[in-house]
Amino acid sequence: MDFKDKVVVVTGGAQGIGRCIADEFQKAGAHVCVIDKQQGNHFVGDIADKQVLERFADTVIKEYGRVDYLVNNALPLMKGIDECSYEEFQYALSVGVTAPFYLCKLFTPFFAQGAAIVNISSSRDRMSQPQTESYAAAKGGIAALTHALAVSLAGKVRVNSISPGWIDTAYTVYEGPDAIQQPAGRVGNPMDIANMVLYLCSDKAGFITGENICIDGGMTRQMIYHGDHGWKLEQ
Repeated sequence: MDFKDKVVVVTGGAQGIGRCIADEFQKAGAHVCVIDKQQGNHFVGDIADKQVLERFADTVIKEYGRVDYLVNNALPLMKGIDECSYEEFQYALSVGVTAPFYLCKLFTPFFAQGAAIVNISSSRDRMSQPQTESYAAAKGGIAALTHALAVSLAGKVRVNSISPGWIDTAYTVYEGPDAIQQPAGRVGNPMDIANMVLYLCSDKAGFITGENICIDGGMTRQMIYHGDHGWKLEQ
């Protein structure tokens, strides 16, 4: 896919899945604008801060005058009901839901023809482990925000989300139960997500909007019962 001279914004793009997405767009010829709290050769700032978002958006528009693709990838805080404070829960929602909404709002007048937004949710938008409330709420929120934006921006910007499952950002190759429990037979890696992001931004996905695509090796489709097919719950 050719993205020569397209302008791409990636939040949380300094490492992990976000870094992989940014790198793949750059390889395809795009101009990539990254914002991340981590220090580096990108716009450094906390997207939970409204003024940081405004400065970042202003920087992008001053340099390029438009945005072709926005990838809301930044990772919200994960804490559970036992330890998560009110302020921490609000912070998780600010990073995971409010910031993506506000960036979309800031860039709406500047989205180019054929623009696309891809929001990174999580398979935790539909399933949970204990003590993950802040993260689950943020990921559920961005999944719902996706279809709302798709309707509001109909005819101007396509908006989709991806819900990754277990993605090992170090590209570790797992064997045994960690791999076998997944119908795909392996743990995912960042390229599994980046490939879909680029596809959803491309003209090949021109008839796809408002969708959430779960990329989890099939884990959320597998029914598990104690004592069935060798599965055992240990307490």
